[in-house]
Amino acid sequence: MEALEQTLRSVLQPITHNLPKPLSDTAATLLGDSCYRSLLHNINISDAACMKLAVSKALGIAIVGASAVVKIPQLLKLLNSQSAEGISFLSYALETASFLISLMYNVRNGFPFSTYGEVALIAIQNVAISVLVLQYTGKGAAAAVFVAGLAAAGYAMYSDGITSMSMLQYLQAGAGLLGVASKVPQIATIFQQGGTGQLSAFAVFNYLLGSLSRIFTTLQEVPDKLILYGFIAGFTLNAIIAAQMVYYWNSPKSSATTQTKLETKGKKAAKQAVGMDGQAKGISTGSQRGKTTPSTRRRG
Repeated sequence: MEALEQTLRSVLQPITHNLPKPLSDTAATLLGDSCYRSLLHNINISDAACMKLAVSKALGIAIVGASAVVKIPQLLKLLNSQSAEGISFLSYALETASFLISLMYNVRNGFPFSTYGEVALIAIQNVAISVLVLQYTGKGAAAAVFVAGLAAAGYAMYSDGITSMSMLQYLQAGAGLLGVASKVPQIATIFQQGGTGQLSAFAVFNYLLGSLSRIFTTLQEVPDKLILYGFIAGFTLNAIIAAQMVYYWNSPKSSATTQTKLETKGKKAAKQAVGMDGQAKGISTGSQRGKTTPSTRRRG
């Protein structure tokens, strides 16, 4: 190991000792002064504690980055098919509520953003998917109520004058249960339908990998069992959904489409959802669609 470190030092230290200040400051902030000096300044790869922290930080950043697009394939499938078949609104609503609580809990505790940043990004995508599911199942008017309710709940949990930290801890414990419960309707929907419908395989398998990685980063950086147990339970149920995706892959009721961009009808649906004049035209569109299109509460 010492010979390897000596070789690496001769190659890397001329670089790591002359990093641009913004880059070195960022690395020091992420790793802490001690691990920054050990890993980057001294190239001490035998420092196990700092190596674990560095791996955890890298995984966390990767998860946050991937979360920005993890639900985009699901959104595209919904917009292109204009159908919510196989997708459970209840599942998304419960997951979004769980994420909102976890986001406020992490923010108010001052935990590193790399350990929870994906919660905010995925929650935003979940809201968009939930609105589309409501629209395509003839419940467009409920979408505005859903979004307003989330906004009010988020404000209440962020404000210490409304929700104390002790109460937020209880809510975080409940968020773990919500996160677990959010997977159950989706699992049941797939079993009942005998296929995955418009559920996105990309989202399912990325969720599985992300939840597994979060167990590791939480163990390394967040001394909070409430958050850890939630990720362990989430990984278990994500594994069940991934197994269903594999089992029903060739089922006639599983859509095997792999759209990576909006089709013409998808673009029209997106415009209808947001409204050309800035108003929620998608709400009335969804209500009208519900009168002509078979309604389903399933989603992915």
